[in-house]
Amino acid sequence: MQWMKWVYMVAGIVLVIKFLLIPTQSLELSDISIVEAIVKDTGVPNAVAGIIFRNRLYDTIFEVVVFTIAILGAYFLLANEKPFGKIYQVTDSPSIVLARLGAMITALVSIELAIRGHLSPGGGFAAGVAGGTAIGLVAITAPSEWMQAIYQRWRAALWEKVSVLVFIILALLTLVGIEPPLGTPGSFVSGGVIPILNILVAVKVALGSWAAILVFIRYRGLL
Repeated sequence: MQWMKWVYMVAGIVLVIKFLLIPTQSLELSDISIVEAIVKDTGVPNAVAGIIFRNRLYDTIFEVVVFTIAILGAYFLLANEKPFGKIYQVTDSPSIVLARLGAMITALVSIELAIRGHLSPGGGFAAGVAGGTAIGLVAITAPSEWMQAIYQRWRAALWEKVSVLVFIILALLTLVGIEPPLGTPGSFVSGGVIPILNILVAVKVALGSWAAILVFIRYRGLL
């Protein structure tokens, strides 16, 4: 298909000429504040959370699905490998104490970001990353069997799947216009479904990170 190369080349040249010669249309926003419009539309002071969980909620649904597929992919790719014989962990007492302290602080930050992410900088994804970091700090200082036992005892895998399912259902209801009232902007109970979606994403990312950490510890010996 030699001629297809010429087609692609001509199309690329035309596109470059378009970028160079045709001016980009600009929107006059002198009397419009995009941030104020988003805050008014979503009912939350955190405009970023409003964009993620309302204005571009369709994209966010697939971001959550992609993260879920990534965790499943880690399980699938490592399923046929033998568990690693030796687990490398932190063993000196000062490092263990500092890691556990850091895990506690990070876990508290995760909770704060999850429940107040619609009012201040933060949100579900940041809260989930903080929660996963806390779990990782504990994982490098604790026996892997103990971490695995807690993961199974609290049915973390089940809660991860439930959080994804509930998130998708609530997101689809929001996209069709079915959602709780926005409430008073700036109050704790406000923003309609956004605070709930924040918490669900935080749970999903944190528990998914926990699952990935256990997989890599088991089959790689370290994080």
